[in-house]
Amino acid sequence: MAHGKYLTYSGYLHLDELLSLQEEQSGEGGSPEHDEMLFIIIHQVYELWFKQLLHELEFACDRMGADDMPRLLHTMERILTILKVQVAQLDILETMRPLDFLAFRQRLEEASGLQSYQFRELEFILGHKRTDVFDRYPAGSDARRRLDSRYREPSLWAAFLRFLHGRGYAIPAEDLERDVTAPTEPSAGVRAALIRLYREDPQLVQLCERFVDLDEGLQEWRYRHVKMVERTIGARPGTGQTGGAAYLRKSLNRPVFPDLWAIRTDL
Repeated sequence: MAHGKYLTYSGYLHLDELLSLQEEQSGEGGSPEHDEMLFIIIHQVYELWFKQLLHELEFACDRMGADDMPRLLHTMERILTILKVQVAQLDILETMRPLDFLAFRQRLEEASGLQSYQFRELEFILGHKRTDVFDRYPAGSDARRRLDSRYREPSLWAAFLRFLHGRGYAIPAEDLERDVTAPTEPSAGVRAALIRLYREDPQLVQLCERFVDLDEGLQEWRYRHVKMVERTIGARPGTGQTGGAAYLRKSLNRPVFPDLWAIRTDL
């Protein structure tokens, strides 16, 4: 806002700009399809929540570096609450019946949720790193630069292992020094440290359980997403000629923190 002018609610939130961003593609020569507005707004809201999750996950990594347990636990609770809201939003999207979506689906052309670079950033910060996702983003684009930067940063799990090491837990050197661009892999040495932690430190157990909650929430979101797609388009290919529900189903039951699940057999 210009100096000397009162800050207003509308100005602070850039409401005029925000509310002009829902551009329906259907309706040329007539009225737009009623459900397209819902489809646009839901996905725009998802992207805003993705932005906030990235913001909070970055802060969680920072708080681990500062050994600030109270703020770290509070941040994890906020992350989990946001994730619950994201799952609940699928209830709204499922009010759109198959024929309602098919009425404007062809207008999406090659656009697909798989092109969400913020979701790919979330996968990277959570340790699910791989290079094949870069193919969807042109070299030199802002999205490609963001993904490349995130790909080369330590994951939340890497920050957590350093945090445990700083608290005196014997995290193997090979796990602390792993290539930051490599995906998270199970580690017998990390599991041994976690078992000791679960037996000795109730406060750190509370943090570990928040990580498990996050992992479980992500799997719940993926499951609900698959069922929403099946409910809406059945076995059809997804938009942009993606694999639809069959493709999404491959990501089910894939933990991002495998060691926290594996130790439950040995506690």
